[in-house]
This record gives sequence, C-alpha cells and structure tokens, in this order.
Amino acid sequence: MSDRPDVTVVVAVYNTMPYLTECLNSLVGQSIGLDRLQVVAVDDGSTDESGAELDRFAQEYPDTVKVIHQENSGGPAAPSNRALEVATGRFVYFVGSDDHLGEEALERMVAYADEHGSDVVIGKMVGTNGRYVRQAMYKKNDPDVGLYGSDLPFTLANTKLFRRELVERHKLRFPEDLPVGSDQPFTIEACVRARRISVLGDYTYYYAVKRGDASNITYRADHLARLRCTTRIMRHTAGLIAAGPKRDAVLKRHFTWELTKLVQNDFLPLDPGTQRELCAGIADLADDYLTDELRDSLDVKRRVRILLAQRGAVAELTKAIADEAERGAPPFLLDDGRAFAGYPGLRDPAVQLPDRSYELVGEAVPGRLANGTRLISAGWERTGDALFAVFTVRIGVTGQTDSAVIRLARTAMPKSADKAAARRLPAGHQLPDPVGEFTRTPEPDGGGGSILTARIPLAAARIKAGARVYVDVAGSTYEIPIRTRGLPMPLARRWGDTVPYRASANVNSKGRLVITTAPLWEPKPSFRTRVRSLLPRFKRKVIR
Repeated sequence: MSDRPDVTVVVAVYNTMPYLTECLNSLVGQSIGLDRLQVVAVDDGSTDESGAELDRFAQEYPDTVKVIHQENSGGPAAPSNRALEVATGRFVYFVGSDDHLGEEALERMVAYADEHGSDVVIGKMVGTNGRYVRQAMYKKNDPDVGLYGSDLPFTLANTKLFRRELVERHKLRFPEDLPVGSDQPFTIEACVRARRISVLGDYTYYYAVKRGDASNITYRADHLARLRCTTRIMRHTAGLIAAGPKRDAVLKRHFTWELTKLVQNDFLPLDPGTQRELCAGIADLADDYLTDELRDSLDVKRRVRILLAQRGAVAELTKAIADEAERGAPPFLLDDGRAFAGYPGLRDPAVQLPDRSYELVGEAVPGRLANGTRLISAGWERTGDALFAVFTVRIGVTGQTDSAVIRLARTAMPKSADKAAARRLPAGHQLPDPVGEFTRTPEPDGGGGSILTARIPLAAARIKAGARVYVDVAGSTYEIPIRTRGLPMPLARRWGDTVPYRASANVNSKGRLVITTAPLWEPKPSFRTRVRSLLPRFKRKVIR
C-alpha cells in the first residue's frame, strides 16, 4: 500500500461469519489493486470467529488490511468512527461486513469521481438472498444528480464513495447513540454539503445480503427504538435544510418508509400504551414537518395512516390496518368527480379529518380496483331469436357510479396490466358506447361497494371476448377484468332457428370471464358456390 491510497474501505464487524469471509475476499480482490487500497476493519466485540478471520486477513495482507478490536458498542456507528480516525485514503467507502463488492467497483467509482470532481459517488446496489434494494436510482450513469430532484432521498445508506476531504472538513461522523439508521445523518449531511454527487448504474457495484438468520440490526429493533431514531434523523435533516420543497423532498422518504413502517400489521399486537406512544411520536413529527404539499404527495394508504396517528385516532388506525390485512384495500367513494378511499374515519365527526386526507390525489389505483371487483352471477336470457348475456358484478366503488359499465372486449389486455389485473387507460382514450342495459345499486349489508348488472345482447356471429368493467375514478378511466372467484363454469346456451349458435361463459388461465359464441355447424355452400371456388378467376364469368 502506498503512503496515501486512493480509497479506504471501512468495515464495521460484529458476528458476521461466514459472510465476512466473502466480504473481505471481495475487497482484497478489487481490480484497483492492493497498492491503491486500504481496508480498515473494526471488530466491535464479536463473539463468533469474526475477530480471528479479520486477524487472518491482516496477517496475509499486512500492507493493506488494518484491524482494530474493541468492546461491543451496540451498533455500527462507533466502529465506523474509529475507522475514520485512522483512514488515509483520498476517498472513503463503507461496506457492510455481511455484504460484498463487484470486482471492479472501487476502480470504477474512483475513476468517475476523479473525472467529474465528485464528492459522493453512488454505485448500483442489488439485493441478494431476498433482500430488497430500491432500483430507481440506478437507471443510468449521471455525473451530477441532486439530493432534492432525484430518488437519492430513498437511497441514504452510507454504502457510497465519499471524498475524505469533504468528510474531514465538515467533521462528519456517525451518531453513536442511534441503534438504527446511524448512517443517515452522515449521508444526508454529506450530500447537502457536496459540490457534486454522481451515480453509476452501468455495473453491479454492491451486493447487499440478507442473512439467513435475519439478524441484521435493522430487522431486530423494536417500534419505539425505530421511532426514536427516525425522530433524531428527521430533526437533524431539518437543521440542515430550510423549510420548503427541498426539505419536503428529503423528509418524504421518512414519512413514506420509516414512519409508515411503524403502523403496519405488526402494530396490531402491540399493547395499547405502546400504540398510543407511537401515535404521539408520529404526531409530533407530522405537526412539525408534514406540509400540505408533502401530505398530498403521499399515496392515500400511507397518508391516512399517518394522519390517523397524528389525530390520535388509535381505534380507527387499528381498524384500518386490520381491515386491509383481512379484505384488501377498501372501496372508493365517488363524489362530484372526486374519489375517496373508504378507510375508517372518512367523514366521521369524531375523527374530524378533512376529506382531502382520504382523497386520491394524482394516484393510479388499478390493483385496488381489481381487488374489489368480482363476478357474482352469470347467465343467459332469450327473447325470440335474440340472446342476452346477463352478468352481476361487484365493484369496489360506491357513490356516483354512473360511469361504470360492463363491455365485451375482444382485444387482450397488455401484459403489464395482467400483473395488476387492471389498468388505467391513457388520457383521452375513447370507449365505444356501452351496448345493453345496466343497473347499479349499493352493495347490500353495508359492504361499501356497488352491484352492477348488465344485460348484453349477443349477435349471431363469432365472438370471443373478455368481460370487463370500465369505471371513472378521480378523472381516470380504468379497465378491470371480471374474475370469477370460483363460480361454476362454463355456462352454455343454444339459440337461433336458421343457424343454431352456441354461447358459453368460460374461465381463462388467469381466472377471468370470457364469452364465446359460434355456430354449431357452418351452412353448406351451394353447388354453384363450390364450383366457382374451384375455377380459375378468369373463367368465373362463364357461370354468372
């Protein structure tokens, strides 16, 4: 190693065998070369073989790997700070001791930072062993990204390349009293103060591993500990960024992720005192930082849960979580061209939340609509020679449902929509006039949805078409396939006196209703027609 390596890699270690071995191998095998690399690994009081493994690597690579042993501090912040005290590289990079790097990671990032004068470089990270890593940040290489106009606020781990001069000039260190999220204050302040931030999406730089025993510290912290850490992080951020759109852009991450995660399904078994304490903590943060613009930017599910917590409506919040876990998203109330999610507390004078809290604000909801749409019954009616298909469908919409119709559509839905089982049609899309007779009634027993009945005439022709609901929600038109939910199928009916036809209602491979009609047999062509079909074109005039 040279006196001043290009990059110091910091590894905070606590009981991460056997993952630690792969991590260290990925460091000493970097294409940047050992002479340009310093590895500082701090053993934070490990009780497994991690300390011995670190010493083995230090003995094998004495000019590159430096190991520090210390008593356990309870988190990665203290060992990371200790490593920064002895780091000598022009850049510093942090890696989790259970993760590993792509072979060319450091060489590529250092070169890019030198080329563009970057203070922070973010390399593409992927998850392994089922670990989720958001990918929106890594669509392309970009030498100059902003903290406020990009996906960067949702990528705040310290697993980045930092110019060490920036770190030391601003005395950036990790808060040692945060058991969870201690890297966020460091990363946020570095990005606020950086002259240039770059992102590299052309190579897999970092492999984030979810341990088989799920023992990563993030997965172990309890609700109140996570609330305390999130509060510290948000207040630190507010001290760096003045109130306004820039602060909103960063804090949106914390309302969307950290705070919302406190009011998910695992909120339900908590004791009432803990539930109230969590809601009070969320309320303090919402009172200070949840601007109207930030509130409206949240999807309705997260927004309602945060606002119920802010209001202290623990019973309604608990019911909202439990109902959605059991039955899926609630129905929508349509009112004067606006759509409201029917969560507990909507228009409840005891809760006193404005309608805007429950409103869909520029949000697409194909999956939510599809979850509430199902076939109740299907059958046939015949009047003379005319046959009608009669469907009764439940949709998860109530209120002004005059726009809801059922149509037979002969074209397949796009594959991308198959996953959500519904799609929002493009702006300006014109639907043909509905054919048939329709009735719409509220769902009985206070179910919150609507019952849509359609009587659609089937012409004497070949038809193979899917039955779909079309409904306008919050200014958008949605196409929703009708799912059968286990109703007895197929249904068949014969009609027609001259050429008998057969109509059937079947279930396709996705469990959706499909109507097919066809003649039971084709009419035989006349002798003249058969002869003409055998003659060359120029001789056909002879027999006309």
